[in-house]
Amino acid sequence: MPALRSPLIHPFSNFDVPHLLAVHAAARPDHPFLIWEPFEGETRIWSYARFQHEVMQVAAGLRKRGVKFGERVLVHLDNCPESLIAWYACAHLGAVAVTTNARSVADDLTYFSDHAGVVGAITQPAFASLVASSCAKIKWLAVTETDNGAAPQEKNLPAKSESFAALYGDASDAPLRAPDPMARVGIQYTSGTTSRPKGVVWTHANALWGGKLCALHEDLRQSDVHLTYLPLFHTNAQSYSVLAALWVGATVVLQPRFSASRFWSVSQKHHCTWTSMVPFCVRALMGQEKPKSHSYRYWGNGISAPPTDAHFGVKTIGWWGMTETITHGIVGDIHLPNRPMSIGKPSPAYEIAILRDNGEPVDPGETGNLLVRGVPGLSLFLEYLNNEEATAKSFDDQGYFITGDRVTLGEDGFISFADRDKDMLKVGGENVAASEIERVIMTVPGIQECAVVARRDPMLDEVPVAFVLVPGGEAAAPKDLVAQIDAACAKGLADFKRPREIRIVAELPRSTLEKIAKAELRKLLEQG
Repeated sequence: MPALRSPLIHPFSNFDVPHLLAVHAAARPDHPFLIWEPFEGETRIWSYARFQHEVMQVAAGLRKRGVKFGERVLVHLDNCPESLIAWYACAHLGAVAVTTNARSVADDLTYFSDHAGVVGAITQPAFASLVASSCAKIKWLAVTETDNGAAPQEKNLPAKSESFAALYGDASDAPLRAPDPMARVGIQYTSGTTSRPKGVVWTHANALWGGKLCALHEDLRQSDVHLTYLPLFHTNAQSYSVLAALWVGATVVLQPRFSASRFWSVSQKHHCTWTSMVPFCVRALMGQEKPKSHSYRYWGNGISAPPTDAHFGVKTIGWWGMTETITHGIVGDIHLPNRPMSIGKPSPAYEIAILRDNGEPVDPGETGNLLVRGVPGLSLFLEYLNNEEATAKSFDDQGYFITGDRVTLGEDGFISFADRDKDMLKVGGENVAASEIERVIMTVPGIQECAVVARRDPMLDEVPVAFVLVPGGEAAAPKDLVAQIDAACAKGLADFKRPREIRIVAELPRSTLEKIAKAELRKLLEQG
């Protein structure tokens, strides 16, 4: 990978995340920024001024607990106001928020906290004991009052924990610091094709890039109301929704998670005009009675102009992006027609290459490997945390980021998604590395080899299926082997990563160099 440096002059020179928030807090202090719609409890509203003030209060509390510029804080929460307040408080102080999947198990959290070297953690009652026991090196643990608005089931909180409310200090103790756009602001762990997730590091400039470009791609305005229910520890909700709304001074309506039965009532209550979708949500909404009218201008999804647009009376723009690209590298057009079922065309903000396996550009109609070129720390992630080798290997010798996805270039210039790196699964919107599941299964005695592949699922898109090689096959395997594997997966994997089916086999198909031919296993699943 050639040396790439962020330019000294760029769109966010002398600007960063807390300064963006400060602009809107000063210009429109009473305009709602965040509306919290819990499934239990009352609706709560934060104006821009109130949100900034609370962010500064929590930043002061973090400082009081010894958090310094550049230090990392674990934010392990389902969607809730505290998740956003904590993230922006870290940004205000110059600390780095490490946002982790709320469905992670103990092994995941131990890895995340140790790998990132977090100094403290913020979580909720349901996860407090898990975080306390898994993150042994943290100096403090703050716990929210509720589980996303619901009364906590866990009554006995860890002895050394304190309430999230205790983090609130004197806002004057955390004044607005000088802007530093190239300072690190966040880390998200994303599944890769290696056995352990990689920590994707964003700078403040990355976050602002995401906000500005997403707002541009989505045609967002100050009057827009962006319904957000996808998880805040993912790039979609964090960048496509919240940062985009913040960039223009719009409003975010936040829910704990997607709820088909609540979607239309909440949308109409707040006159929502924009939301991000995933296929699961669209399928679930097809089973709900839709209102005669609504306020939505657009939806965003992985495909443009699906057949369901006519049913819902809304225009859907397709897009493609990754945690590493911050925003959409490929996107449908808001103002012009898009080819149905495509992901759009390249964003003007990126260079896109679609190459054959030999490195030559594809011709129209061909499928090839998708690569993206931008500027690390600005339009592309800064680095993989503590992993120079993985960072270097993720770029080719021309400075293109190797996405691992394959796309098809249409004769009309529109691009369609073809498939992803075959060792990656997409389970209900969650990225899952097959190797991570395989690593856990191989801890069970008596297994010679294991291969995990995706099976199509009508609701979740894909689910994992494990083929387990035991000499002599099922007849020779211990009678409780499947139960042992299930138990190991329950202990070592988040629920969405666990295999939906386990097949014990006497042999596995092989390709060249004796590698397991996973394509043949996928064919077996397709045959039933």
